[in-house]
Order: sequence, then C-alpha cells, then structure tokens
Amino acid sequence: MQAYSDSLSSAKIVIAGGFGVGKTTAVEAISEIPAIRTESWMTAAAAQIDRLDPGIDKVTTTVAMDFGRVTIDDSLVLYLFGTPGQPRFWPMWDDLVRGAVGALVLVDTNHLESSFAAVNYFENDAEVPWIVCVNLFHGVRTHDLAEVREALTLPAHVPLIAGDIRDPRDVAHALLAVVDHATAQAIG
Repeated sequence: MQAYSDSLSSAKIVIAGGFGVGKTTAVEAISEIPAIRTESWMTAAAAQIDRLDPGIDKVTTTVAMDFGRVTIDDSLVLYLFGTPGQPRFWPMWDDLVRGAVGALVLVDTNHLESSFAAVNYFENDAEVPWIVCVNLFHGVRTHDLAEVREALTLPAHVPLIAGDIRDPRDVAHALLAVVDHATAQAIG
C-alpha cells in the first residue's frame, strides 16, 4: 500500500457496488473532466442478465468502467474508476482495484442484496481500505445506518456514511472519507 505524505500528488480510488447503485452518477457528479463512460444500451434480450425493474428509468449499463478526475487541493488529485455492477463483469474488478489506495462501495437500501457481492469482495478478496456509502436516492434516508451495518454484516472498522451521490458535495465528502480511512490504515 502506498504511504501518504505531503508530496502525494495523485491517488486512485475505486467506486464499486451492485448494478444500478449510482457508480456512474457519482463519477459524473464530481469529475472535473468529462467522465469517460463505457456504457451500453440495455435491451429486452439482456433482461435475464441485467435487472430491469419496473419504474427504473435506467437504459444503459457500464460494461467496463467509468473514469473521472477531481482535484482536491494543490497536493492531491484523485483518479476515479467506477466498476461495472453486473456479475458477468466482476472478473474485471481485480484489474480496476490494482494500484488503488482505497475504495468507495455504494449501497442502495432498496436493493441491499445487490450490495452483498461488493462488500464480500472488499472484505475478503481486495487488499485496499474501503468504506461504504448508502446512496440517498432522492435525498431520502429510508433506513437507519446501524440497521444497514447489521444487514451488511459490516466489520466495525469499516466506515459507513450516507449521501446523495448526485450532489458533488456529498460525493466529495465520501471520497475524502475514503482518503482519510486509507491514510489511517497506512499510518496505523
């Protein structure tokens, strides 16, 4: 793991989570460059593979990754890599996580089961510090964070926060929480 210092100029952060949780939205909300998206149209033919919930206006899905960049201050630029959420693309996660200093796992409490794989991956298969952020769709918190922690069986050392990832300020808060957690893990 990379040690942090005043001379650190850039860091890679992975944004992960289940299908439709808001990873692309988070990258686009905060990126100071036009986000690079590898999206493909969802079709009825893929309905057996990718969840097409009634009432959800999602028409595309990430098939490789999302990429964005945000400058935190004069000493730190974050490069953001959003993972694809569908199980058929999970083998790519190892490559996307390689070299990352930390990860932000997004959770949708309306589809909590879609978050189990991402939590499991970072708990058991990745060696990067990670935090969990409950995405407040429409700015509404529908579950107490303690209940979410219990439902996900999150270890006590994994920070759990909430935010509306459409809001750049909430995304910035979440990314800084990842950096702070990664720094604490590197020092401690």
